[in-house]
Amino acid sequence: MLRSWLVRRMVTRNLVALNQGDVGPMLRMESPGVHFRFPGSSSWAIDAVGRDQVEAWLRRMTATGLQHRAEDVVAVGPPWRMTLILRGTDRCDGPGGVTVYDNRYVIWATAKWGRITDYEVYEDTEKLTAFDSYLAQTAAASGT
Repeated sequence: MLRSWLVRRMVTRNLVALNQGDVGPMLRMESPGVHFRFPGSSSWAIDAVGRDQVEAWLRRMTATGLQHRAEDVVAVGPPWRMTLILRGTDRCDGPGGVTVYDNRYVIWATAKWGRITDYEVYEDTEKLTAFDSYLAQTAAASGT
């Protein structure tokens, strides 16, 4: 119970930083050889090993203006093999505050002595495909 509360506080703090474009606190939670998976066929799909690859993915994500909120955080197991489960939402508002993307996610992670070693993110991939289309149209309209 206390462990989940502490992890929730840390994750919430790190999501606030991420929402402001600072990927540092989130990356510091990960081991150098972290294995990260984001399944699907959208442009966000990845199977990466190492913080450098995760950092590039996170920077791309923050550049879109996505905002994240943790709803539930569960941490179980011993410190040398802890399982972390996070359920939350992410959304992106376009011009005029119109929501252009709104999704729910679950992250299933394994941590060792306070560092995430392995995690996978599950989201509604159809919504991600629609978000990809929105981002492509926005880029085309702005000429980038």
